Amino acid sequence: MPRTAMHPIWIVDDDQSIRFVLERALERSDLPVRAFTGPDEVLAALQAGETPQVLVSDIRMPGGNGLALLAEVKRRLPLLPVIVMTAYTDLDSAVGALQGGAFEYLPKPFDISRALDLIRRAADESLRAATPPPGSPDIPQMLGQAPAMQDVFRAIGRLSLSHTTVLITGESGSGKELVAHALHRHSPRASGPFIAINTAAVPRELLESELFGHERGAFTGAQATRRGRFEQAAGGTLFLDEIGDMPLELQTRLLRVLSDGHFYRVGGQEPLKADARVITATHQNLEQLVREGHFREDLYHRLNVIRLRLPPLRERREDIPMLTSYFLARSARELGVETKHISEAALARLSAFDFPGNVRQLENLCRWLTVMAPAQTIELGDLPPDVVAPALGHPASEGSAQIDSATTAHWLEPLAEEVRLRLQAGESDLWRTLGNLFETQLLRTALALTDGHRAEAAHRLGMGRNTLTRKIQELGLDD
Repeated sequence: MPRTAMHPIWIVDDDQSIRFVLERALERSDLPVRAFTGPDEVLAALQAGETPQVLVSDIRMPGGNGLALLAEVKRRLPLLPVIVMTAYTDLDSAVGALQGGAFEYLPKPFDISRALDLIRRAADESLRAATPPPGSPDIPQMLGQAPAMQDVFRAIGRLSLSHTTVLITGESGSGKELVAHALHRHSPRASGPFIAINTAAVPRELLESELFGHERGAFTGAQATRRGRFEQAAGGTLFLDEIGDMPLELQTRLLRVLSDGHFYRVGGQEPLKADARVITATHQNLEQLVREGHFREDLYHRLNVIRLRLPPLRERREDIPMLTSYFLARSARELGVETKHISEAALARLSAFDFPGNVRQLENLCRWLTVMAPAQTIELGDLPPDVVAPALGHPASEGSAQIDSATTAHWLEPLAEEVRLRLQAGESDLWRTLGNLFETQLLRTALALTDGHRAEAAHRLGMGRNTLTRKIQELGLDD
C-alpha cells in the first residue's frame, strides 16, 4: 500500500484511553493518524477542507452521535470507509451502522491486532476507490483482451461499412446479442432502429405475426392492423436470436424475404419492402439441423454469408478479472451502493471456474455478490458453494491428493456412530450441537496451525476473513 499517498486515519472517541491505544498502534504500523474527541471537531476539520483516508468513530459520545456523524460524512464523502466502534453490542446499533454505509462494525472491547487489520483493509479500499472505477460510461459494452475476443472485435471493424447478413454462433450466455448491437452501432444503419426478437421465446402460432405483422381481421382477435418486426426495423437492423428454433414453415417465408426483399403481412395482399439488415444468432449446430431435416439448407447458406463465432468464457479466462470488475461496478451503480472489490483468492477461484452459463452467469454472480457479500472486499468464502467447490474432473491439488477416501472414512465412521448413539438416546437439537462442535474443531485447528493469524486461517479453510471472525464470536472462541 503506498503510504506516502495516504491521508491520516481519523480516530473519533471521547475515551482518551481508546484514542491513545489506537494512535500508538497506528503510528507503530507506520500509518498516519489524527485523533478527535467528538463529532464537532471532525465536522470542523472537514469544513476546513481536510480529508481522512479512513474514519474510525465511536457511536455514543457526549454532545454527538456516531450514527449522525456517519450520515453526514457519507453525504460529503460517499466513498470514505467509516468503521464504527461501540461498547453497546446490540443488534440495532450494528444494523444502523451498516445500513448507514459503515465499512465495518467493531464492538468494544476489541483486539488491537484485529482493529489494525480492519483499518488497513479499509485504507486499501479507500486507495482503490481513488482510482477511476471500471465500467464508467466510456467503457464499451463488449470487453475482452483474449485473442479470441480480439478476433471478434477485428471482424466487427471489418464489417463496419457492410450491409451483409451475419450469423453469430456461440453458447448461451456468451453475449451474442452484444455482438449484434455492436455490428449495428458501427454500421451505416446506426441511426436506425435495432429490433431484436428471440424466435424460441415466441409461440410458433404467433411468430409469423410478430415478424411480418398482420392486417385487421386476418385472424380471430386481430382487431387492428399491426406492424411486424421487419417493418419496425426499417432503415436499421433486425436481430433474430435462436434462429435454429424457427419452424420450417416460417423458414420458407424468411428465405423469400431475404431472396427478393419483399414480404406480406398476415392476411395482406400488398407486398411490403424489407429494408432491414438481418443478423441471426444460434447456440445450436445448424449444419447438424440441416442434416436432420430441421433447418432448410438454402436458408442456412443465405444466412451463413459472414459467420462470427463467439468464444465461451472458459476459452477466454484472462478476461474474467476485467469482466468481474466491470460487472461489480455496474451492479453497484444499478443498486445505488458502493462498488465492491474482490480478493485475489476469490478472483483466482472465479478465473478457474468453467462458467457453463458464460458471461451472463458471471454478470448475475456479480449482482448477487453486490447484494450478499457482507463486506466491501469479496473473499473466497463469500462465493457460492458451486463456484468454491473444485470442478468435477479437475485434478486434485498436491495436498488434497494425500487425503484419500479411506482416510476420510476413518473419521466419518466414528462420526456416524456418534450420531446414531445420540439419536437412540433421544437427544434433540443434534444438528446444532454437533454442527457447533464440528465448526469449533475446524476453527481451533486452523488457528493453531497458523499461530492465530485469522486471515491465513480463513484462507486455508476456504472462507472469508469476516466469516471466520463472525463464527469465532458466535461459538464463543474469542476467549
